[in-house]
Amino acid sequence: MSLKPLLLAVAISLAALPAAAKIEIRKGGSSWAVVEDDGTIRIGGSSVGKVEQDGTVRKGGSSIGKVESDGTIRKSGSSIGKIETDGTLRKSGSSVGKIESGGTIRKGGSSWGSASNCCGDHGSKRTVAAVVVFFGDVF
Repeated sequence: MSLKPLLLAVAISLAALPAAAKIEIRKGGSSWAVVEDDGTIRIGGSSVGKVEQDGTVRKGGSSIGKVESDGTIRKSGSSIGKIETDGTLRKSGSSVGKIESGGTIRKGGSSWGSASNCCGDHGSKRTVAAVVVFFGDVF
């Protein structure tokens, strides 16, 4: 078997994979934060932290919290809230907001902002929750 058909098959299969898209978070109608494909969080164009694939949130290289796969939000190891599968954000059991499937972010029932390229699945809601909880004013 020649190498050329194998390389062609690999190239075609890689092209079929979905491309990761950066998430833009708008607050009050203005661009506020961007989560790049690698998890880097930028606010005002400057890198302020990172959301890792396992949900760990870093600021200045140090872990400041985590949004676990079940949605539990931890700060310094302690549970402080949860992002539910429907997008409801809870703090100490009480609803404080919601990340809707269409990307609208609500705080206390009112529109706080929106997120693009996300929110149809729990994983992307977890990413948005990590940014608004650890870098915004939702919690």
